[in-house]
Amino acid sequence: MGAYEALWLEDGATFKVISERFAASSGCVPSQLVEQERAKACAGDVAARFRKAGLGDVESHLFGEAGYPAKLCDARYPLRAFYYRGDWSLIDTPTVAVVGARQLSDKGIARTQRLVRHLVEDGFTIVSGLAAGTDRIAHTTALEMGGRTIAVLGTPIHKTYPRQNAVLQNQIAERFLIISQLPVLHYEAKDWRSNRKFFPERNITMSALTDASIIVEIGESRGTYIQSKAALDQGRPLFLLNNCFEKTDIDWPARFEKRGAVRVRDYEDVRSRIIHFCR
Repeated sequence: MGAYEALWLEDGATFKVISERFAASSGCVPSQLVEQERAKACAGDVAARFRKAGLGDVESHLFGEAGYPAKLCDARYPLRAFYYRGDWSLIDTPTVAVVGARQLSDKGIARTQRLVRHLVEDGFTIVSGLAAGTDRIAHTTALEMGGRTIAVLGTPIHKTYPRQNAVLQNQIAERFLIISQLPVLHYEAKDWRSNRKFFPERNITMSALTDASIIVEIGESRGTYIQSKAALDQGRPLFLLNNCFEKTDIDWPARFEKRGAVRVRDYEDVRSRIIHFCR
C-alpha cells in the first residue's frame, strides 16, 4: 500500500493513469513500480496518520490478492488498491446501492425510508456513500431496521464528510463495513477543489461493488448521473424512481430507460427483477 500511495504522489496521477500503467506492466504489483525505501516511507506516513486519527483497525486489499472482489473488474478503470474497516464478508452478501439527492425533499426522505425497509426485509445489504441527504437516510434506516449496510466513502478512510456523519461512520465501521479508495497522502497534499473529483469516482466504484443501483431522487450534483451510467456500462440493473422522470430540465433518465433502466412506480417493480439476479 505504501508503493500505491507513492504512485499517487507522481504528477498527473488518476485512477485512469494508474490503472493503465498497471495494465501496460503485465499486471505487476505496486512495489514493482516504486523504489522500496520510498514505498516504506509512504507506508509509515499513512500509518502515522491513522494512529493520529485513533484508527487501529484499517485494512487494505490489492488487485490480484485473495479477497479482492472480482466484480470491481467490471469498472472501466478497476481499482488497484483500497482501504476498509469492518466486516469484509459483507461484500459477498446481496447488495443494493441506494443513492440520490443530497438536498432531499420530504417526499424523498419518505421514499428512501420505505424503499430501504423493503430491501432490508428481503435480505439485501444497503450500500450508499455516507453523504448528506439520501445516503444518510439509507444508512440510518438500514440500522434502525436491524439490517446490514456498507458505506463507500468519498474521502480517505480516516476522514469524514460531512462532519455531522462522523458518529454514523464509526457505527458502520464497528458493526458493518466502510470502504475508501482514496489515496491518503495525495488527498492531504491537495485542496478541496482538487479532491472533489473523488466523489464521482466513488459512485463508479459503488456501482461495481453492488448487484444493482436504485436512484431515489435527482439533485444538483452529478453523482446520480455518474452512478446510473456506470451501472449500465457495467451490466448492473439500474432502477430510477418515477419522480426522476418528472424533472423537465433533465433528460438522462429517459435516455437511460431506453438503454434498459427500469422506471419504478412501486417496490414490486424492483423486487420482481432483482431478487433472482442478486441471489
